[in-house]
Amino acid sequence: MLLFRFPALAFAVVLIALQAPAADDLKKIAADLDGYRFEFPCRDPMPENPKPGADGISARMTDDPKTNDKFTDTKKFGGEAGKRYKVTLRVRGVVEPMMYKDGRQVGERFYIGGVPNNKTYNIYQLMVSSPAQHFFFNRDDKVGHRIFIIDYTATIEIDGGATITLHGDGQNGHMITNFSKLVVPEIAPAPKPFNGQFIQLNVIDVEELK
Repeated sequence: MLLFRFPALAFAVVLIALQAPAADDLKKIAADLDGYRFEFPCRDPMPENPKPGADGISARMTDDPKTNDKFTDTKKFGGEAGKRYKVTLRVRGVVEPMMYKDGRQVGERFYIGGVPNNKTYNIYQLMVSSPAQHFFFNRDDKVGHRIFIIDYTATIEIDGGATITLHGDGQNGHMITNFSKLVVPEIAPAPKPFNGQFIQLNVIDVEELK
């Protein structure tokens, strides 16, 4: 009965029902990226009363310069070849500051292109093969023995079938510990603090660019 009395409303309900699965399907093409975590755990247990500004040894420290305090993961982006997608990420974590240069700052912490501008602080980087571009997530005006929570969204473009490379580099085997015991709500190991630094990426939206 409602369908005949309110045809416009009925059409809108049907349209929403048809659009919802399409939006969910688009998010699936970024499934390998959704939930990815950069992690720099501390080697030693977190003390009960950490010293403010405390420096700690990275659990990723090795005797091999090729792997010492660094890691690289490669993911495949879905979608169709020849199509480009706009991907919105939510970026959350506990990090130390890092400086970058020769690129473009977007917001307070997100940095597009450029290169690292310090040789000792942690680098969090995402690279896209097509269109070729790279991004950093913990930008600051200056480095120092500070730790802070990040929680923001960033939008990047990725072509169907592109390779995504996620790279972390602590550079010197040390890090600023989570001495303030900062916790990112709803992100593991919340409600406990992470013993070290991390960034978690979550895919909020994927939209095909026309």
